[in-house]
Amino acid sequence: MKIKFGSIEETIITRDEFPLSKAREILKQETISVLGYGIQGPGQSLNLRDNGFQVIVGQRKDSSSWDKALKDGWIEGKNLFSLEEASERGTILMYLLSDAGQISFWPTLIKYLIEGKSLYFSHGFGLTFCHQTKIYPSKKIDIFLVAPKGSGTSLRRLFQQGKGINSSYAIYQDYSGNSLEKTLSIGIGIGSGYLFETNFKNEVFSDLVGERGTLMGAIQGIFSAQYQILREKGHSPSESFNETVEELTQSLMPLVSEKGMDWMYANCSTTAQRGALDWWKKFRDATLPIFQELYHEVSSGNEAKRIIKVNSNVDYRKKLQKELQDLRQSELWKVGSIIRNLRPEEKKDKKL
Repeated sequence: MKIKFGSIEETIITRDEFPLSKAREILKQETISVLGYGIQGPGQSLNLRDNGFQVIVGQRKDSSSWDKALKDGWIEGKNLFSLEEASERGTILMYLLSDAGQISFWPTLIKYLIEGKSLYFSHGFGLTFCHQTKIYPSKKIDIFLVAPKGSGTSLRRLFQQGKGINSSYAIYQDYSGNSLEKTLSIGIGIGSGYLFETNFKNEVFSDLVGERGTLMGAIQGIFSAQYQILREKGHSPSESFNETVEELTQSLMPLVSEKGMDWMYANCSTTAQRGALDWWKKFRDATLPIFQELYHEVSSGNEAKRIIKVNSNVDYRKKLQKELQDLRQSELWKVGSIIRNLRPEEKKDKKL
């Protein structure tokens, strides 16, 4: 379907016009090989399996992800294989290793990308920054992308709830002439709520900016700053956390999700409305230069270069765990852990 935002028209694919039965019919002769069982691999592979597609998983043996795959019901030798064997067996290779993992495995994978196969991504990083990743695919394969707009954990949870997470889709190379049908079929198969069109470059630019901005980086920075100033001014940890995080995530964001920011404002006190309307532009103006800098660093390739270098360090995982531990042990999130356990639903779950 087509939707218009002013003078801009976009293509949106919903489950009504592209039903699951159609997706299964299109891919009935395909073996979908999910390479990588880290962030996106579990959600996408399990959803595809539950939706009736022929799916196998490829993962490095003797890893925590291999063990997780076994726990999730994948069977070694039947539908769980090494990365190499899964690459050979699959006709659609879903390249869901981390960006660093994709770079490392690429010299091996390319041997299996023979004419007639398809290469699938959920991120435009590897091909958009190919001069740095050295990922140069064959011209005789289909290459396409479906990128869920959320974590693999959310993709799976919403699927199990009978809901769906929105995804973007893009065609990079249409060798067979059937890439669009295969792309949309997988998009529906993994449980997308609806699919909107993009291209590889726009996907990775928006994704990197979003992760560093409002989705993760900026929101943690704002949480930290507000919590700090409240604590410095004598507010208790409980009060500071509730006013910074808990009320946002438990009360206000669900209202925004339901009907938009204006509706959330309309359902708050007049004092809150007035303050929010008077102050939001100050925060926009203060952060706009940071977002301008961020977009430049992403679009220039500088951010990709930095990420590849850092993620390729042999001690990256060890340093990452230290950074996450520091975050977890900060007062803000230690308080958060305690507050979450006080929620009525949490107490109810523990009694069951």
